[in-house]
Amino acid sequence: MNTFNINHTKQWAKTSDSFLPRLIKILWFKIKAIEMPNIPFVFKLLYFVHLVIKHVISDVLRILYYTPLIKSRLKNNPKQLYLYGGLPVVIGSLDIVMGDKVKLAAMTTISGRAVGHNIPQLRIGDNVEISWRTSISVGKSITIGNNVLIAGDCYLAGYPGHPINAKLRALGKPDEDSQVGDIILEDDVWLATGVKVMPGVTIGRGTIVAAGSAVTKNLPRFVLAAGVPAKVIKSIEDESNE
Repeated sequence: MNTFNINHTKQWAKTSDSFLPRLIKILWFKIKAIEMPNIPFVFKLLYFVHLVIKHVISDVLRILYYTPLIKSRLKNNPKQLYLYGGLPVVIGSLDIVMGDKVKLAAMTTISGRAVGHNIPQLRIGDNVEISWRTSISVGKSITIGNNVLIAGDCYLAGYPGHPINAKLRALGKPDEDSQVGDIILEDDVWLATGVKVMPGVTIGRGTIVAAGSAVTKNLPRFVLAAGVPAKVIKSIEDESNE
């Protein structure tokens, strides 16, 4: 009843030509148009205060809340784990071992396949950065080497979650073992934004995969790959020997 009265009153104020609704409408638009005078120093000060408060609250939550929660899911105690933006999502039963100096974005989702008796294994090396909205689906094992960069919206698809057969999908059956595979990202790999890596794939050391690519087969060391499916575009010099 209250909702009806409010909507009715708003419609009356908008459409009526009588004095009172026109006055209400004029006053309402004047109130909506009110803004602070342009005082650059005050605006900059407010923005600075906002940033300080935001970062203080963020750091307190990260240190005292988010990091302990994530470490409760790890098999080890890595040093200098840095979570930015909040708490990543960890779903299912899986063993996670994480190296030192790992940076992990809040919207990262890590899941373990719930089918079978073996616990999925996720190994993350030192100095790894995993960015926004990346999903890591661990079927059997996923290994991420040292100094690996994974940009936003990437997907390491160790398992699909659903069977190929449409009737089995309709019945809610899980994926089959033949659809599951290990994924290995060797040291110094860089996955650009939106890269998808399929089960059973190894990406060699130092290789860069261009944005939006889908990696369906193994890639050698120190190459630039791109496309759907990803193909080698050119070789990259091995700077580690310099």
